[in-house]
Amino acid sequence: MSHDTIFMQQALSQAHNAWALGEVPVGAVVVKDGEVIATGFNQPIGTHDPTAHAEVMALRAAATILGNYRLPGCELFVTLEPCAMCSGAMMHARLARVVFGASDPKTGACGSVVDLFAQEKLNHHTEIVGGVLAEECSALLRQFFAERRRAAQRVAPVQAESDVN
Repeated sequence: MSHDTIFMQQALSQAHNAWALGEVPVGAVVVKDGEVIATGFNQPIGTHDPTAHAEVMALRAAATILGNYRLPGCELFVTLEPCAMCSGAMMHARLARVVFGASDPKTGACGSVVDLFAQEKLNHHTEIVGGVLAEECSALLRQFFAERRRAAQRVAPVQAESDVN
């Protein structure tokens, strides 16, 4: 099993933590010298914080652990292609490498919608690898949203009945 696959599986485990809290299941891990030093999962709903994406949570934890807002030599593994906000945070952290699972055709900033990391004018350049365990990462998101739609459909008929009464 490859280095990338092992760490992406750990990011998937973090995504399950988000799901358990009713959050969109995205998980992330920060790795330095082959060891996980920090983890994170989506928490914007529960924390009422629009910046509480999995990547940001993992970056915050890693910075605290290392005592530095710069994370040179670190890699971040995340189950979904980072958005522009998270990509900016990764660049400021000076990550060496970002590995993501599923592409995000709506907000992906690593090539799906825009590619912030390809901007030559920016002063830091991070290696990007996409598609690691993409099917597993995509399947988790599809299952989550399918379950939400089913739950909403169960509630909608009940509400419609109560509106008639």
